[in-house]
Amino acid sequence: MALSQALATGALRAADLMQATLARVDAVNGDVNAIVSLGDRDALMDEARAADESERTGWLHGIPIAIKDLANAARFPTSMGSPIFAGQEAAQDDIVVARLRAAGAIVIGKTNTPQFGLGSHSTNPVFGPTRNPYDLSRSAGGSSGGAGVALATGMLSLADGSDMMGSLRNPAGWNNVYGMRPSWGLVPSEPLGDAFLHQLATNGPMARCPRDLAALLDTMAGPDPRQPHGTSQPPCLPQIDGHLAGPRIAWLGDWSGALPMEDGVLALCADALTQMEGLGCRVEPLAAPFDRDAMWQAWTDLRSFAVAGSLAPLYHDAEKNAQLNAQAQWEVARGLALTAMQVHAASVIRTDWFKTAATLFDTYDVLALPSAQMWPFDVTLDWPRDIAGTGLDTYHRWMEVVVPASLIGLPAVCVPAGFGGPDDLPMGLQLIGPRGSDARLLQLAEAWHQATGWPDRRPPPL
Repeated sequence: MALSQALATGALRAADLMQATLARVDAVNGDVNAIVSLGDRDALMDEARAADESERTGWLHGIPIAIKDLANAARFPTSMGSPIFAGQEAAQDDIVVARLRAAGAIVIGKTNTPQFGLGSHSTNPVFGPTRNPYDLSRSAGGSSGGAGVALATGMLSLADGSDMMGSLRNPAGWNNVYGMRPSWGLVPSEPLGDAFLHQLATNGPMARCPRDLAALLDTMAGPDPRQPHGTSQPPCLPQIDGHLAGPRIAWLGDWSGALPMEDGVLALCADALTQMEGLGCRVEPLAAPFDRDAMWQAWTDLRSFAVAGSLAPLYHDAEKNAQLNAQAQWEVARGLALTAMQVHAASVIRTDWFKTAATLFDTYDVLALPSAQMWPFDVTLDWPRDIAGTGLDTYHRWMEVVVPASLIGLPAVCVPAGFGGPDDLPMGLQLIGPRGSDARLLQLAEAWHQATGWPDRRPPPL
């Protein structure tokens, strides 16, 4: 919002901001590989100069942004991290991108992501890996990893992302910024394929402060009449300074020992919650409220069902199949093998967890969990095979801690928890609320930001 105000008052010109943005990209992007498919520099400068000479169209007027490479931005390629689509230019904007442009944003490029967004490690055969700016030998997380790094390094002030299994939360935590998975249905997807059955993934905002997070969410939000289940809420930004009096936070930790955690993760998050008590929050440890194995079974079945629904045409094409990575192959094969009654059983478990969570919110305002079960891992790995000696049986098992919110469409804000572990790396804390509590979660995040200021306090050494 500070940039928006400076542009609105004339204290800053869009052309100067664009020039500074491109200079920052030149300075650091070669090290981290966060922004890909950067637009023509002369054309971007022309667009910024035009913004200086035109009436303001919204709060994003003249502000550069790069779009996650799973979404279409007209005149930019959408690879989705796959050689199948590399270099294919989008003819038009996706809904969320169109809303950002309508508010005045200038799209400068795309942000890196794993192939089809599968896995929380932003590497792919088209652009290679995005590196963590706090340790270039480590993963930046994902699937919104490029966005998280672009924010952390000051190449962008705002970024869009998407979240099925922590893709807004994990990279926010590992890059010392903020990411929000909104209440499911608040931010629309595209009106493609089935719009009734798949309720796992959502678009959402990322930023270096909750105030910008709220403003970006308000711009992205609003139902699309072509899609069912869309919801609306009053704007979050006007409520950001509201006081959530004495919120009760349930600390779920490692789900009563069911989730393996690397040393230091729980301690750092617990320390952050102790700090929140100093802000007037009441924090209580809570035993696991639902069976971990049942939740995981429901999640993996419903996720594979959704992935197969979108990628099956590529899977059945021999030439394109050969270009799918192992994660995509595994998900589609699982999804195609599921029976209708297995999908039904998974959704029954999902329903049971939703009802259980509803009773928890009769007592608690927020559920808290770490944003990941481990510190950023070796960037050369495809995925980690164990956590603290506990073997992992799938490419995404190390992100199991994000499933409680994702499975039932709950809003979750990832706030920076600080730095820890043997290498002093960043970690995040998920603050999860009932559906429709997006504004209240942002109020808590804003209070935390005012007290800690982690993104400004510990920027990456680049």
